[in-house]
Amino acid sequence: MIELVPVQKDEEREYPVPSLWRPKLREIVSALHEHDYTLEGITDVELPGDGTADLIAEIIRDYGCTITPLPDESWETSVCSWQVTYWNVLVDLFTVEEGRSDLVLQVNVVEQGDRFLFKAHLVYVP
Repeated sequence: MIELVPVQKDEEREYPVPSLWRPKLREIVSALHEHDYTLEGITDVELPGDGTADLIAEIIRDYGCTITPLPDESWETSVCSWQVTYWNVLVDLFTVEEGRSDLVLQVNVVEQGDRFLFKAHLVYVP
């Protein structure tokens, strides 16, 4: 049986990434895997500003490994936290060469009525 992880609004602690958001986060990582750093074709997803796509591409290139689509294992360690007006989400990324890597994808998720907007901020090593 698959456990459904709810969306939590609790400033006091981190939670696993909600089940509802996982397909969209997989889409984002799949785009990165395909070297599509603009994420333009994904609904309800945007980059925070000019130059972010180039910066993400540069960080991944400098890291020197190939991003893979997200395995289910990523949800065991990826987290989110409520920040009063949005959720900060850190998704552990995997690479062909390493499996789970040191890289994370940082996404802010904003509630807009009955849907969510995903703002992909950065890929980096924390």
